[in-house]
Amino acid sequence: MEFLDLPQLLSAAGTVRLPGSKSISNRVLLLAALADGETEVRDLLASDDTERMLDALQALGIGVTHLGGENWKIVGCGGAFPVKQAELFLGNAGTAFRPLTAALALAGGDYVLKGVARMHERPIGDLVDGLRQLGADVSYLGNEGYPPLHLKPATIRPDGVVSVRGDVSSQFLTGLLMALPLTGQTVAVDVVGELISKPYIEITLATMARFGVVVERDGWQRFTVRAGSRYVSPGTVYVEGDASSASYFLALGAIGGGPVRVEGVGRDSIQGDVKFAEALAQMGAIIETGPNWMTACAPQGGLIAVDLDCNHIPDAAMTLATAALFAKGTTTLRNIASWRVKETDRIAAMATELRKIGAVVEEGADFIKITPSTARPAAIDTYDDHRMAMCFSLAAFATPLRINDPKCVAKTFPDYFERFATVTRAAPVIAIDGPSASGKGSVAARVAAALGFAYLDSGALYRLTALAAQRAGIAWDDEAGVAAIAAGLDVVFTGEDIRLAGVLVGDAIRTEDISAGASKVAALPAVREALLFRQRVFNTLPGLVGDGRDMGSVIFPRAVLKVFLTATAEARAERRYKQLIEKGFSANLPDLLADLQQRDARDSQRSVAPLRQEADARLLETTQLTIEQAVKQVLDWYSEASS
Repeated sequence: MEFLDLPQLLSAAGTVRLPGSKSISNRVLLLAALADGETEVRDLLASDDTERMLDALQALGIGVTHLGGENWKIVGCGGAFPVKQAELFLGNAGTAFRPLTAALALAGGDYVLKGVARMHERPIGDLVDGLRQLGADVSYLGNEGYPPLHLKPATIRPDGVVSVRGDVSSQFLTGLLMALPLTGQTVAVDVVGELISKPYIEITLATMARFGVVVERDGWQRFTVRAGSRYVSPGTVYVEGDASSASYFLALGAIGGGPVRVEGVGRDSIQGDVKFAEALAQMGAIIETGPNWMTACAPQGGLIAVDLDCNHIPDAAMTLATAALFAKGTTTLRNIASWRVKETDRIAAMATELRKIGAVVEEGADFIKITPSTARPAAIDTYDDHRMAMCFSLAAFATPLRINDPKCVAKTFPDYFERFATVTRAAPVIAIDGPSASGKGSVAARVAAALGFAYLDSGALYRLTALAAQRAGIAWDDEAGVAAIAAGLDVVFTGEDIRLAGVLVGDAIRTEDISAGASKVAALPAVREALLFRQRVFNTLPGLVGDGRDMGSVIFPRAVLKVFLTATAEARAERRYKQLIEKGFSANLPDLLADLQQRDARDSQRSVAPLRQEADARLLETTQLTIEQAVKQVLDWYSEASS
C-alpha cells in the first residue's frame, strides 16, 4: 500500500489558490452538454470526478475540447444526446452518477451506468423512485435500490407532481431538478421530510439559472420547472474555487497560527460550505473574508469546543472533526446522517481513525462527539475517501502520522499534499549519516542536547532488532521473521539508557556479534520497511537529530540539514578500540580495523539504501577533529540552514 508519512507540524502560514469546486464543475459540465450552443468552462476542477463526467459526455457524443489548463469547450446537444446506447463507468463520482442517472433516464436512450464497488453500495433508490413517477424505465442490475442501473427510453407523463425524500442525499433532488427540462412538461417536485444539505440545492438552482432555467420554489418543500424550459449556453462560465477544500487550509491557520489565506472563494460564493468559516469562528478562530478570499489565524488562547448542527455544511463539517483534536472540551457535530452514504461511512470511519490517535469518540446515527486526549502516532486508513485523507493531515499538528493511500485525494484535489507542504512547517530534522565508528552517534547526541531536540540512534534500532531476533531464536537472514520482530519492537530511549521490553540493553547491543547482526538485518528490505515509520515517529517538537546510514537519504529526505560524518578507517578502528576497552571488553585493534573495512564495503554495496554521501549533504571529515569541534561545526551549519 502506498503511504505518506507526515512529521509533527510546527506552524502554518501562507496563501493557497483553490482548485475549482467539484459540485459546481460537474453541474456546469452536464448543463453545458444539455444546453443549446457552445460553452467555455474556465477554472474547471481537474480531478477523478470531473474526468468521469467528461469521459461520460464524450461517450454520449458530446463535443468536448480541452483548451489548455483548466479550461474546456463543451458543445451542447440541445437536450438530445447523439449516442442513444452506451455503457458508462462513473467510478465513485456521486456528483456525476446521480445527475447523469436522471438526465439519461429522461433522454430517450438505452444506457447502463456502473461504478466502483463502493458506488454500488451508495443508495440511489429515492432518485429512481422519483424518476419512475415521471414514467422513466429504470431497473437495478444488482441489489434493489443501488447501482448499477439499466435505463431504457421513458414515456413521460404530462404535467405531474413527483415526490422525493430529502433526508438521505441532496443529490437526488439535484439530479431530478437538472433533468426536468428534458420532459418538456411542467413538473413539480415535492420534498418528503427534511431537506438536508440545502446549500447544495442552492448551487443547483444558481447553476440552472446561469443556463437559463429558473426553478420556482415554495420554501424547501416544493420546486417547479415550467413547460418550455430549456438550457441555453451563457457563453463562458467560471467555476468558483472549492469551498470544501478551503476548509482544510482555514483549519490549518486556526490550528497552526496563520495567517493562512485561501483565494478563489469568499463571502460572495454560492457554495454553502463557505459557512465553515463561521463554524471555525465559533471555535475561536480569527476569520477575515473578502469577495473572493478568506483568511484564518489561531486565537491566542487556543480553540474551544462547539456543539453544532452541521446540516448546512456536511462535507466541510468533517474538517471540524479533526480540528476538534485541538479544542478545549468536547466537540459535538450533529445532523450529519448524510456522512453514512458518502464515499465511505464517514461517521464510522472518522470515529475509528480518531480513536487511533487517542481521541475519545462517541458516534450515533447522525452525530459524532470528539474529546481530545494525549495524541499518539498512528497509520490512518483513508477508505478510498479523499476527505478522510485531507482531514487527517491536520492531525499532524498533534503527532507524526502515516496517511495510507494518499492518492485518493485525486477525486477532488490531486495536488493537495503538495499545496499542504507549501503552507506548513514541520519539526526540523538534522540527519547525520556516516560509516560505523565515525563518531556520528556522539556528535548527534551532543547536538541534540545543545538544541533541546530529541535524539534518534537509528543504528540502535537495527541492533535492537538483531538482539531481539537472536533472543527469539530467529535467524538474521529470516527476512519475514526478523521483520515481524522489528514491527513489534518494544524499545524506549531515555537519556543514555536504552530498554528493550523493559530491560536495559545499552551494553548488550554494542557487542561485535550484535553489530554484525545489525548490518545483516539492515540489508533486509522488509526489516527496513518495518522500521521506517518507527524512526519517523521520532520527528516531533521541537526537533530531532538522527544518526545512521540512511537518515538523509531514506528516513528524512527533507531534513533541514544533512551531514555525512566520516573519518579514516584507522581512526575509526582506534576509537572503537578505546570505547570497548573503557567498557571492560577485550578487543584487538587489527581485527577491528579489518572488520570496519569489511563493513564499509558491505554497507556501501548493499542494494537497499547503500551507505553514501547524499548530493545535498555536508561532508564532515573528523579524523583530525575533536568531538567538540565536530559538534560546533554541525551547530554552525544548522544555524545557517535555519536562518
